[in-house]
Amino acid sequence: MSQTILYDLPTKEPCASWSLNPWEARMILNYKKIDYKTEWTEYPDVAPKLKSFGIPPNDKNDPGYFMDYTIPAIRYEDGTYSMDSWKIAQELEKRYPSPSLHLDDPVVVKVRDITQQLLRLLGANILAKIAQILPERSAEYFYRTRKEMFGMTLDEFEKVNGGEQSWEAAKEPSKELAGLLKESGGPFFLGETVSYADFIFVTFLEFLKRSDGETGDLFSRFVAQDKSFLTLYEACGKWLERDN
Repeated sequence: MSQTILYDLPTKEPCASWSLNPWEARMILNYKKIDYKTEWTEYPDVAPKLKSFGIPPNDKNDPGYFMDYTIPAIRYEDGTYSMDSWKIAQELEKRYPSPSLHLDDPVVVKVRDITQQLLRLLGANILAKIAQILPERSAEYFYRTRKEMFGMTLDEFEKVNGGEQSWEAAKEPSKELAGLLKESGGPFFLGETVSYADFIFVTFLEFLKRSDGETGDLFSRFVAQDKSFLTLYEACGKWLERDN
């Protein structure tokens, strides 16, 4: 049996993890102390590489469908593969049940759905910044494909869909998450017990931080909404330390 391989999207040198979904898989690997290595895969290489492994494309009928081939993907020790952070979480929990991710707790799906809502609401503020941290080939691909997808440049997309209107819309789902943390007594969504719900939300926070380069304005503004957010982020800090 060989070492587990995580396929992740690189930043400019020195390469580091930045994207939300790959961070979910990486946090699980770090949390469960699974021996793994990262294989950096630039955007234009994702589909051809994953196809070459025989991985079937994402289901177009899935509500969360975005593209046929997406990162993260993972090669397990036995040589089999998975793609999609949610599927990877299920498989890693099955293969490495301890420490548990508590995937069956209702709070996991609740936090997942609210976090996805926040990503939709605030995404326009994030996307225009991402290409600035990517290697040249990935940046060109990212700009070009998103322009085709949205019918406008990322700067235009941010002007239309981002700004204060998006932050205002994000207040209610943010309050929901803060309420769940306070209800549990924190610092985690299950009180003193770590679960996948924590990783889902914390990777969103890390995504805000990493995509914003050196300023960190998006992250700072978001966590300022409620002190429980920063408390949770800091409580999960040790599983964010390894980013390559």
